[in-house]
Amino acid sequence: MSTLETTEIQTLNFIEGSKMPLEQVADGVSRKILCYDKNLMMVRVEFEKGAIGTLHTHPHIQMTFIESGSFEVEISGEKRVLSTGDVFYVHSNLVHGVVCLEKGVLMDMFNPMREDFIK
Repeated sequence: MSTLETTEIQTLNFIEGSKMPLEQVADGVSRKILCYDKNLMMVRVEFEKGAIGTLHTHPHIQMTFIESGSFEVEISGEKRVLSTGDVFYVHSNLVHGVVCLEKGVLMDMFNPMREDFIK
């Protein structure tokens, strides 16, 4: 089950991340949509050093766990350098983005799900 229609609800209880497709979304940035239902989505995002998660907004609440690496995180004009084990929280519609300082992985959680991520 690699790609689902937005009207479907993912019903798998166990997801093997190694079997989920990796999609390149920008230079040095790839993501795997691991699991979701209409209320919640988990996405693993891999960054090469120097890659940029461009400043953007969305109506979703976002929580991000830094699985590995180091990132300059910007939220509403405030910047912080965060690394492995840190978390950042983005309220709905706030401008935010990252610059990868050391190759790493972000685990993003969204409420509700990001329908724009599903093809």
